Amino acid sequence: MSRTEADEVKKDVSTAAAADDTNGNGAGADTATSLIPITSDKPQKRKACWATLLTRDNYLPGLVVLSQSLLRDSASKYPLVVMVTSTLSDRAREVIVQLGCEVREVQPILPGQKSTSQAFERFTEAWTKLRAFELDEFERVVMIDSDMLVRRNMDELVDELPLGAHQIAAGFACTCNPNKIGTYPDDWIPANCAFTPQRHPSCLTTPTAITPTSPPTYKLLNSGLVVIHPSSSTMSAMIHQIQTDPKVAEYRFPDQDFLAEWFEGDGFVALPWIYNALKPTRECHPEMWRDEEVRNIHYILNKPWSSGYPLPDSTVQFADTHRWWWDTYRRVEPTRASVSEELWNELILPNIKDEPQVE
Repeated sequence: MSRTEADEVKKDVSTAAAADDTNGNGAGADTATSLIPITSDKPQKRKACWATLLTRDNYLPGLVVLSQSLLRDSASKYPLVVMVTSTLSDRAREVIVQLGCEVREVQPILPGQKSTSQAFERFTEAWTKLRAFELDEFERVVMIDSDMLVRRNMDELVDELPLGAHQIAAGFACTCNPNKIGTYPDDWIPANCAFTPQRHPSCLTTPTAITPTSPPTYKLLNSGLVVIHPSSSTMSAMIHQIQTDPKVAEYRFPDQDFLAEWFEGDGFVALPWIYNALKPTRECHPEMWRDEEVRNIHYILNKPWSSGYPLPDSTVQFADTHRWWWDTYRRVEPTRASVSEELWNELILPNIKDEPQVE
């Protein structure tokens, strides 16, 4: 699909969305008509939810800590919806319900062509995260990965963040590549990272501006946390492009590269780093990072539950931030986060490496 064709698809989506608009912005309705009570069989939309994807049982420990930190420790007033595919066991679905989350069965999203450039094979499943756009019983959805730990309430992303109907909000991708991963793009270097110019405290409220002279990498986002307006028509248009556009096969990071291109320009609202605090940025960007400011940390790369717990004097990379995750898990252990002992022993304990982390 050419860029022109893609723009036409998005134009059709905008037209469809406008036709469905309930005039929430107070414009465009006939004044006399608007005074006439209108009854509808349509169910009233719920305000918002958090939405995460779970396709494998081995991510259940991550969901345990995410749900604990989001719903209980940080006391969000919005539910956590867990999108699941057929690859997740029925017993895992029981765990999700016992954690106090809502379950949504979704179909996988698969690109029309096999990837030629993907950074990791496991990223293929990330396409299905976009099913959050189908959760249109909600006015707003915050996509959130299950390898995250919420440290402070983030309901302002629903209650206070201005966001247009055809916009998304997300944090930048950190393009420093400190571990020199060979499958990452060549231009992923500190000089091209949108976090590099940022300094505390201005970075808490003012992300790096994207200008015509900015490096192309400034337009990239990390899809660990994305605020969206769900729309079935948008979802249909996205799936069409994913399955027909040859360029999709060239994406290194499937869903986030796609979102960055789809919402390029005014469609992308940059969030401060604190809402998706990528754990490597603590070392890459000390001028920006402050532990006490983190709302939500993202455990990209190795996961705390599969790496073992850091010892008090550990010098292992990411030991300090991994310790935050383990502290929450230890608090949950006595009550098992309301999960039955049988399910805990069957699905949580076998998927967590509860032993000291080695160098």
